[in-house]
Formats: sequence, C-alpha cells, structure tokens
Amino acid sequence: MSRPTHETHGAYAPPVPVRELIAHSADGARLHVEVHGPEGAPVVVLAHGWTCSTAFWAAQIRDLAVDHRVVAYDQRGHGRSPAGDACSTETLADDLEAVLAATLGPGEKAVLAGHSMGGMTLMAASARPRFREHAAAALLCSTGSTRLVEESLVLPWRAGRLRTRVTAAVLSSRAPLGPVTPVTRRILKYATMGPGSSPVMVDACARIVHACPRTVRHAWSVVLSTLDLDAGVRELRVPTAVISGTADRMTPVVHARALVAALPNCVGSTELPGLGHMTPVEAPELVTARIRELVTTYVRGAGAAVKAAAEGAEIPETAEIKEGA
Repeated sequence: MSRPTHETHGAYAPPVPVRELIAHSADGARLHVEVHGPEGAPVVVLAHGWTCSTAFWAAQIRDLAVDHRVVAYDQRGHGRSPAGDACSTETLADDLEAVLAATLGPGEKAVLAGHSMGGMTLMAASARPRFREHAAAALLCSTGSTRLVEESLVLPWRAGRLRTRVTAAVLSSRAPLGPVTPVTRRILKYATMGPGSSPVMVDACARIVHACPRTVRHAWSVVLSTLDLDAGVRELRVPTAVISGTADRMTPVVHARALVAALPNCVGSTELPGLGHMTPVEAPELVTARIRELVTTYVRGAGAAVKAAAEGAEIPETAEIKEGA
C-alpha cells in the first residue's frame, strides 16, 4: 500500500523515521511500523484512531523523538497497513501485541498513548501478557469504552433511538469522502474539532481522514458501534492519564469521566475547554507534555530506582517506584 499523499503535505508532515519495519499480527496481518529517535532512549508507543494514520501523531513524534524512541504504527487497513481479514477489538489487541514484540526487548517498558480507537486498543489489550510486560503507563486521548453511538453529539438532536439510528447510519456510511474541499473541511471541523481549530490543523486532519479507504472506514465503524470494553478498562492497571475536549462530539466528555471513575489507577484527567475530538492535533504541546510527564515518572524514575536497588545503593527520593511501572 503506497504512502498517502497527506503524509508529505505541508508543515504537518512527520519526520522521516530512523527505521521502518513490518510487524506480523496473530492472523498474519501485516502492520506498518515506524521507529523514530535514538536507540536506548525511553520508549513511547503511539496508537492512532479510526480513519487516521501515523501522520496524525506528527507533532508528538517531532518533539518526542529528540530524546525518546518513538514507535508509531498504522492500525490495520489504515495508512500503509493492509486491511487483513478481520476487524474486531481482539485484532486491535493482537496488532498492538505484535508491534510491541517487534520493537521492544524482553521486559522493556514504554509509555503507551492511544487516541480514540487507539485508546480502545489499549483497553482491549490491557489484560494481555505482552501488554503487561511492556506497559509502564498509559495515556487515553479522546476515547471511550462503550455506548459510542448512543452518546455521540455529531447530530445536534435530543438523545434517543432516532438519533442513535441516524448517527449509526452516518458513521457507517460506505460513501466515498472524495477530495478535500472547503465544504468537506467545514464538515470535518464541525464533527471532529473545536471551533477555534486553525485552518492548518483542519486541513491536516481532513487529508488524513480522507486517505482512509471507505471499506476500512465502514468495517471499523461496525466494530465501534457495538463496542464494550468496560472490562478492559478495569484491567488497565498501569498508571493511566486521561485527556478530553469539552467540545468533542465524537466521544463527548462523559466518556472521559466514566473512564476516570472506572480506571484502577488513574493518575490525572485533563478536560480542555472548547477543544474537539482531535486533541493531539488541537493541543499538541499539552498532549506531548503529558506523555513526557508519564515517561519521567514511570519509565525514567522507576528505572533509576530499580537500578539503584540492584546495585545495593540507596534509592533517591526523586526515583520513586510507582505501582504498575
């Protein structure tokens, strides 16, 4: 599958990876994986959302890769990852495990960040052995665990069966999105971004979303429409932070609040006034800063403490070992 043209468009193009590889999932699906940044640096793994690609994380990759090893991959059917034979929450978990196996050494820890369907990926994989082996902490951006269609505010109607049915039909449409135009930019901005989003941000997101094949968009919409990952949230035991936008129509802030209440080890929730669903693009510095905080606290800090303990040295107060690290 050729690289979508949006990934080299304008200032939002992500940096060239240090290494590219293919991870093979449990059912044989091939996943395009990119590794950025220096070897030996603390690791961050990024999982993008529905209809997106690695390009969605361009701002985070550019910043973090200076002093982190950043792993980003295309979910199956997205970007340069072929569709494979199945779409389900199980395959989301399988795919993440395959990426972790292909990029991290035995016992190597990382901060895992997921946006939208990427956050659902972390929930789906939370009880998997490889997830627990490698996850030091997690960041959930603009995501939810269940009732996605019922709670969606894309249609400004009163909640009820009619809104749910029509929302499901809109989100699962097989219609091609066509080229990016001023009209489609306005539609995408309304549905997925806050009113203050800049034209550059809107254009970047539009190009990413429009590059997703309509068959893939439809297949994953069916999975999302019946999503129930509440059990996965309860199994997400590593320190987990939550970010949401108060103007998010796709996964309204009610989802973030439910996650905060259900997570066994929530280490903070940030609600961003006036921002929509695309928080890593709309608030890139804040999302990156939160990832850095998690790395500092649960990867660098824990690593220093473990090393000191192994050497019989006194553990410094700043190197506290956090539960789940």
